[in-house]
Formats: sequence, C-alpha cells, structure tokens
Amino acid sequence: MKPALEVIEPSFGSSFYYSRFDEKANVKSHVWHYHPEIELVYVNGGSGKRQIGSHVSYYNDGDLILIGSNLPHCGFTDDQTGNTNETVIQMKPDFLGTAFMGLPEIKNIGLLFNEAKGGIAFGRETMDKVGARIEAMERLPQFERLMAMLSILNDLHLAKDIKILNAAGFSMETQVQDNDRINSVFNHVKDNFQNPITLEEMADLVSMTVPSFCRYFKKVTNKTFTRFVNEYRVVHASKLLAEKQIGITEICFESGFNNFSYFNKTFRELTGKSASEYRKQYRSVIN
Repeated sequence: MKPALEVIEPSFGSSFYYSRFDEKANVKSHVWHYHPEIELVYVNGGSGKRQIGSHVSYYNDGDLILIGSNLPHCGFTDDQTGNTNETVIQMKPDFLGTAFMGLPEIKNIGLLFNEAKGGIAFGRETMDKVGARIEAMERLPQFERLMAMLSILNDLHLAKDIKILNAAGFSMETQVQDNDRINSVFNHVKDNFQNPITLEEMADLVSMTVPSFCRYFKKVTNKTFTRFVNEYRVVHASKLLAEKQIGITEICFESGFNNFSYFNKTFRELTGKSASEYRKQYRSVIN
C-alpha cells in the first residue's frame, strides 16, 4: 500500500484550507498520505505518535508541526490520544501567488516553507505563543484570518525551539521514480513492528537483494533499516510507558523486542535514559 494522494480544496472564500476538529473527530493516525500543500497541525493537549517521512517519535501534552510539500505522513490523533481538539491548516507553497510570495516582506515565510521540507516540530514556548491564535482563526473573517496566518507563519520562522525531523532532501519529490518501493517498506513496518521483521523479507517485498536493499534504504532515509525499526519500537514503548500501568518487561515484548537486555540498551541509546528513568521523569512532569 502506497501513501494516498490527498486532494485538498481551500476553505470557502479563502486561499488556504482551515479546519478544527474536536477531540477524536480527526481519526487519521493509520492513514499514510501526502499532498502538495504545506500542512500546519496544532494538537491541543494529549499524546501520540508522529510519523513524518522516515522520522517517527512520540509527543506528549500537545504538538505543533509543519509538514512540507509532498512529505508523506500519518495523522496525529486517534481515540487514544486524549487531545482537546486539533487544528489543521493546509496551503500551497505559493498560496498567495508567486509575485506576492516574492516580496521582501514575505521572505521569512518562503524560508520557513523551505525548512519544512524535512518536517518541523516546535517546542512548548512556540506552542504557547501561537496555539491559541491558531484556534482563534476559526472565528475570524476571511481577511483577518489571512493576516493572522501570515503573522503566525512569520513567528514560526523566528522560533528557536525547533527540530527538523528528516534529513535534507527527503520528500516524495526526490523519489518520484520509486516512491512505491520506500512507502511499501514504511507501511510494512507501521503494520508489523510488533512482530519480527527480517532484512530478507523486506528485500523480498521490494524485489531486491539484501545488500541492495540496505544500501537503498540508507541512501533514501539517511539511517539503517534496523535503526528505523528500533526507533519505531522505542516510540511505541515510550507511549506505553507514559500511558499504561504495565510492567516494563511486558512493554518490551509488546513493542516488538524479543530480548529485554537489547530493549534496555536500544531504549537508552535512542532516548538517553533507561525505560524506568523515562517513566519516572514523565510522571514527575505530569505531577
């Protein structure tokens, strides 16, 4: 299954699409998709997974992300997320016209859109600064909504608490000839990470030899396939540690690891702390 092309129409009377969803209404967490539009998503509260390109991570207490044009991703909320609401804004890179986007006063937005090619996650400071403004756009008349959008995009460009999620150059645009291949790999991992996944089965899935598949995956994602699978499993383990009152050994096996010592080693390597330290730190923050 390849990512679905999502066709997006601007909101009525607007140059971009805006929608706000209450709680569980935008259930797209399992839908792997892409679109030419740049997407800004604000999740108010709750916790869940991000899968954007070859990046996978876990967010808690809300999220604010900007996804570049044609960058494949899953949705960010489901019936387990616990968010209050979710706002999704989608706009074409030249949504105000090429001439307008070329104005000196708008250059920050062009630079932001360029950075968004790899996906951007913003920190708590920026979320607090723009989150309520993103939600308030729902009640604004069209012109004021556009002005608010430009102001928010400028603030996002100036933000310091950012994390670029994918290596430079990762997008559907750079893999037009073989995006079916890499996306079949992503989908297989997404659907089967709790089970053993061998290099042999992955190579067979995309009709390659194991060495060729390993070189191909590293070239496209800038990481080994083993690391990608481990990241996916550790993110799932992080979510279980935060949300479920079950033992760490059970979490290890439920996340697709079949060796507890290897789970501990991998978890520490990817998060900088042990699973028990992660759970303790998370609970102290919540308390």
